[in-house]
Amino acid sequence: MNQIFDFFLDAYKNASATDIVLEIIVFVFGIASVIYAKRENILVYPTGLVATVITVYLLYKAEYFGDMMMNFYYSVMSLYGWWNWARKKENEYILPLSRTNIQEKLIGIALFFITMFVTYLVYSVYNYKLEIPNYIDIFTSGIFFTAMWYMATKKLANWTLWIIADLITIPLYAYRGLGILSLQYLIFTILAIQGYKQWKKSIDNKKQIV
Repeated sequence: MNQIFDFFLDAYKNASATDIVLEIIVFVFGIASVIYAKRENILVYPTGLVATVITVYLLYKAEYFGDMMMNFYYSVMSLYGWWNWARKKENEYILPLSRTNIQEKLIGIALFFITMFVTYLVYSVYNYKLEIPNYIDIFTSGIFFTAMWYMATKKLANWTLWIIADLITIPLYAYRGLGILSLQYLIFTILAIQGYKQWKKSIDNKKQIV
């Protein structure tokens, strides 16, 4: 039992009280954001912004530049998603849940590769020595950013990408000794599976009505 506690707490032995409080805030708001996304509630964006902006600061301090850049992207994409989800016509939200068409899939593939390239450049600019975890980080960054765009446009595929990237990230953070973040992504995975089922059911029900 002590080993389990050590796994989750060792990374925080030398952390300041401020950083620990900030990580707790990120943990709570990050999970709240995914829950709101699952419910198709626009509060996904303000809660997500709190988590991503703080995470940018924490990851910069930890020198995880790929993850830092990714969360900066999340913050920008969250602003776009917030605007897109909030659009109304005659007091009704106009952006429906939907599946991706061919054009949107091609855009997603392009975003995936562009994001990986940009993330690699960020590491290069900081002269960071790349190791296997960093290449995994670059790969998941591409998936996460594409997922964020699909969420901003209410595409069901966003959940599939979140699930894939979350499953990769769980052991990545565990390897880095970041037990709390690893646990967070485990919770994200469970919520993403639930979100996929809920959005798919909603889309299928609308088709039946039509």
